[in-house]
Amino acid sequence: MRLNLRPYQSAAIQAIYDYYERDKGDVCIVIPTAGGKSLVMASFVEGVLKAWPDQRILIVTHVRELIEQNHAELLRLWPEAPAGIYSAGLKQRDIGARILFAGIQSIHRRVREVGHCDLVLIDEAHLIPRSSNTLYRRFLDALKRQNPLLKVIGFTATPYRLDSGRLTEGQDAVFTDIAFEVSVRELIDAGYLAPLISKRMVTELDVSRVGTRHGEFIARELEAAVDQDAITASAVAEILAYGQDRKSWLVFCAGVDHAFHVRDALRAKGIACATIVGDTPGPEREAIIAAFKAGRIRCLTNANVLTTGFNAPGVDLIAMLRPTQSAGLYVQIVGRGCRLAPGKTNCLVLDFAGNVKRHGPIDAIRPKRPGKGEGEAPVKDCPACHSIVHASVRTCPDCGHVFAPPAPKLEAKASTLDVVSNPHPQWIEVSRVSYARHDKPGKPPSLRVDYWSGLTHHSEWVCLEHPGYARQKAVAWWRRRAPGLPVPGKVDEALQHADQLQCPSQIAVRAQGRYTEVVGVRFIQGGAS
Repeated sequence: MRLNLRPYQSAAIQAIYDYYERDKGDVCIVIPTAGGKSLVMASFVEGVLKAWPDQRILIVTHVRELIEQNHAELLRLWPEAPAGIYSAGLKQRDIGARILFAGIQSIHRRVREVGHCDLVLIDEAHLIPRSSNTLYRRFLDALKRQNPLLKVIGFTATPYRLDSGRLTEGQDAVFTDIAFEVSVRELIDAGYLAPLISKRMVTELDVSRVGTRHGEFIARELEAAVDQDAITASAVAEILAYGQDRKSWLVFCAGVDHAFHVRDALRAKGIACATIVGDTPGPEREAIIAAFKAGRIRCLTNANVLTTGFNAPGVDLIAMLRPTQSAGLYVQIVGRGCRLAPGKTNCLVLDFAGNVKRHGPIDAIRPKRPGKGEGEAPVKDCPACHSIVHASVRTCPDCGHVFAPPAPKLEAKASTLDVVSNPHPQWIEVSRVSYARHDKPGKPPSLRVDYWSGLTHHSEWVCLEHPGYARQKAVAWWRRRAPGLPVPGKVDEALQHADQLQCPSQIAVRAQGRYTEVVGVRFIQGGAS
């Protein structure tokens, strides 16, 4: 069965090849939850084996559902694939398969039986601990002793850990580089993911007295603070109010008892609701999930089990009753609502836990670096519809409410754009465009483009000499502005033809932290991209 890859999926695969043509190391591929990592891995594996049939490939993860999902995706793409599974939970031990899908808990002591391995792909790579004395690290080190040329490629939606920053940073970092990364916002804008709308609730969980351990709330104390009858009743009332027109609800709770108590409160209000926890037997769990996906159960509550490997595209409401200091866990939770489904226009996120305030808007997450402080993200809620938006947004993107303007403040540099985290860009008139070469140590040069609007300018960087997805975007950029003119391979060549590039009449810009991102252009004839 031939499956068509999306442009960013093809670019991710090409980025792996491009990296190993010029570098050595262990790399990470970052694709958001629901962005199709399983298909990327399957297509990459198929390409490698068909080009080099003698390669031995191991795909490792920690969750049984992901082992099954990744194996099934490969067979769907390539039914004749020489693939097998090694997992005690799945009762399969095909350790000699050329393509072996394995659970780290089952395979970590079987290095000699695995034998020579050329490639290791790790799904949910952010769960590899930094410490060398762990299952993953000992297993990978042993494989590399057997084959020093072994390449390790990690796949994740969240390239950072709670306790140690990004996966490529710091001493003993697991990965040397990120070979490819595409953002949630890019995939939402392109129509590949469902938009997420976040709300701050009247009921807010108080965790001010909950202690922390290893950078996360202490589980026992967290559940004790959250699992209270009055709080549950209040939260359930708000879920019912917001969920009237929503078909498929997913509730994340602070512990096992909490999950059952929320379930009981929802059932008391006539909602078909079930609960899944770590001890739920496999057959019962599968039956519950099947009923949920079929719509026979409207709501699922859970405690720490539906954040990875759970695929229910119809989910259109997520209630966070589980506070977390982990940006990665926060991303995994809200990512359960990102999948597209017939009749689904978006997913509503009800934030009882203060996670949006803690980590920032869900389309612009910036994980805290260890030791860099625990300041709150700059957000506010709309008084009309309670959507959570960036602190500097002037107009609510969900209901149109206009916030009162701030007190005027003199700035050293004129600006025409608020710092926003907002799916709606601002269109700005362009008076002129300038071009220059931009050099960054250790990276290929890029073409810097400055769009001027009076005394203010907004910049973008066109990566003509970069490999992979960056080059693909640069080619599209050039062809939009110079149809019929060959796409240059070098920045200096591009500068020679700068006077032949069409100047846009307007650009669309959106804030990204302290900077702005150019996300669209309009030319005099009215076209936009």
